[in-house]
Amino acid sequence: MPQPLIQDKGLRQIMSWLVADGSGVTLRLHIQPGAKKTEVVGLHGEALKIRLAAPPVDGKANACLLAFLAERLDVAKSAVSLISGDSSRAKRVRVAGIDPSTVQARLGGGSDAVPKRPA
Repeated sequence: MPQPLIQDKGLRQIMSWLVADGSGVTLRLHIQPGAKKTEVVGLHGEALKIRLAAPPVDGKANACLLAFLAERLDVAKSAVSLISGDSSRAKRVRVAGIDPSTVQARLGGGSDAVPKRPA
């Protein structure tokens, strides 16, 4: 497991896009709405880039993002919430009840090979 980049007030930054707090994680994301399909594509600066098939209209992209993360991370939809970036491509999402190693395994983002969901 990578060494934490920061450690302050119970927060541990595992990767530039992933911060653990003991009861869950916060994800720093860069979103590309209106894509052909919804998928994790890797890193975009210090954020994990996710393409969304939903258009950026009437909150459809945000709803698609939260549903995609809940499914990909195998958590309840109620465990995933948007902290900031409601109308921005740069978003912060909180996922309760999951550990950072599980998030890394299911979303990737730290290497060139992003794990795909099993068929």
